[in-house]
Amino acid sequence: MIRQKSFENGKPSLYLVATPIGNLDEMTPRAVEILKKVDVIAAEDTRTTMKLLNHFSITTHCIAHHMHNEKKSAAGLLNLLQAGQNVALVSDAGYPLLSDPGQQAVDRILEAGFNVIPVSGANAMLNALVASGQIVMPFYFRGFLSSTAALAKKECEALKQLNCTLIFYEAPHRIAKTLQIFLEVFGDRRLTLARELTKKHEEFLRGTVSEILKESEGLKGEMVLILEGNKELEDTWDEASLLELVKQLKQTGLSTSEAIKQAAKQTGQSKNEIYALVNRKA
Repeated sequence: MIRQKSFENGKPSLYLVATPIGNLDEMTPRAVEILKKVDVIAAEDTRTTMKLLNHFSITTHCIAHHMHNEKKSAAGLLNLLQAGQNVALVSDAGYPLLSDPGQQAVDRILEAGFNVIPVSGANAMLNALVASGQIVMPFYFRGFLSSTAALAKKECEALKQLNCTLIFYEAPHRIAKTLQIFLEVFGDRRLTLARELTKKHEEFLRGTVSEILKESEGLKGEMVLILEGNKELEDTWDEASLLELVKQLKQTGLSTSEAIKQAAKQTGQSKNEIYALVNRKA
């Protein structure tokens, strides 16, 4: 067990700082203050981050921390904390770690006994979800699917029995292919596509998968897809369905215990009963 008293233990800290997803006015005063006072800022793309830093007159030294150097850079960030320096980690937009680099750094820094502290701010997934018109809770955030169509389809197959709202990120050049996969795997469910969030051309498309697929050509900007969960199995949770749901949840990366807990929340069934069922069938 690790117990972190973020502002009482005096240890060097890694700050996970959310940055605006489009509108610079959404940068919080606290985020600006943190970026000014830390010793180093680790950025997904230093060129993008420098525009933000210049806008807010932040002169803190900035280094690169991106997907292609994440393992090496995580070790470098740990070295900085071990030398007594405080570090802020930022992505190009929104929160680090959410479909962005940072997981390896957080893991290593926590293991070494230093603080990891979140600094609130904008997040595309949550912005899209609350304005989507879909059921907001519970939800499952998948982020980007694999770039290979066969793998993306397999990943969707692992989610199709979930009856919670499903959230994905997608790029404009892949949106039509992804919506076609949705149609094949999930069927023509309700879907909300949100793009250009917080920017001048912010847009929400609310309809069905097939309706939005017809309108997808030419859409620009990073996109968030809010997909209706599976409604067909809500009232038919026999043993086979429960076991299948646990299996599908585990395929998304959850441990057995976490999959059972999530299955109980989604189905309204007893967690202990599902646990006993899984053990009995093991």
